[in-house]
Amino acid sequence: GGYTQPVDFCVYCHEDIAEERPTHANLGFETCNSAGCHNFHNNRALYTDFLIKHLEDRELNDRMQLPKKEFASILDQLIDYPADRFPVQALTAQDADAPPEHLTEDALAQWLASGHARSGVNCSACHQKEADSPWQMNVNREQCASCHAAENDTFLSGLHGMRQKVGLPPMTPANAKLPMQPDAQHKELTCNSCHSAHDYSVVTAAVDACLGCHADNHSLAYQQSLHFTLWEKSLAGEIPDTQGVSCASCHMPRINHDVNDWVSRILVQHNQNATLNPNEKMIRPACLHCHGLGFSIDALADTNLIERNFTGRPSKHIQSMDMAKEVHKKSLEETGGELFK
Repeated sequence: GGYTQPVDFCVYCHEDIAEERPTHANLGFETCNSAGCHNFHNNRALYTDFLIKHLEDRELNDRMQLPKKEFASILDQLIDYPADRFPVQALTAQDADAPPEHLTEDALAQWLASGHARSGVNCSACHQKEADSPWQMNVNREQCASCHAAENDTFLSGLHGMRQKVGLPPMTPANAKLPMQPDAQHKELTCNSCHSAHDYSVVTAAVDACLGCHADNHSLAYQQSLHFTLWEKSLAGEIPDTQGVSCASCHMPRINHDVNDWVSRILVQHNQNATLNPNEKMIRPACLHCHGLGFSIDALADTNLIERNFTGRPSKHIQSMDMAKEVHKKSLEETGGELFK
């Protein structure tokens, strides 16, 4: 169940905060968790040293680039990947191992164009649990997890998959609190809801799948945003694909994931909760790839700007960076250092 602390909870320990930090003098107890200030569970983008580190950030970074997709390129380094059954190599139509009665032209064409075929993932990888298992037409999430375990784990922690984690039927848009598309109300949210067979396109999953269900103002405004313009340019090859900003770029960002003590890889974070609320949790894994910290804090504090899917500029300024600059200035004065110019 949920648990909420009273708004004056911080005061029990920090009643004298103004003595340590003059910038906090005259701030009410109810402002502690205001936008851009403190989050009880995640301050990774808001603590003072981090703010000071980014005092010189500009609104747009000189190098705007999201992390690259790399899963296929490191499969041979992953101990839990079933490389004995599916060696990493490109497959052709002649390699397809589905029974003839199930190998339709459409399915074959989609599979041949997929990352699965390019990486050695044959039909049986999804349709058979083991080499001698019966052929199953309806592929379930557990079968996807046999190769995509980390993605599955984060999916089960997010809004889309959390019901399945405790043995309940899958989430449907009809259960959602946000507005959803009328014709999507009874879809069951599984891997195939976004990654549809047999092409399993990450491009489709990054935008079209989202807009197929979500009908809130923020989602509907995406296609009028500069982010969408960049996304279209990346699909057209006019800019690198690491500069196209999709729905998933922010809400399901690519993060660094430690597979074990000696291997790490880029993982798509399938847990939307990890960047959703409070939204400052989105800053480090998403916003800072392209934007400065101060601009990101201001933008995420502007609810009207969020409704417009960030078309325009922030209409308010959050003082967190200003306070950090004052702290830094005082520290440098005491130590004889030099303030950022």
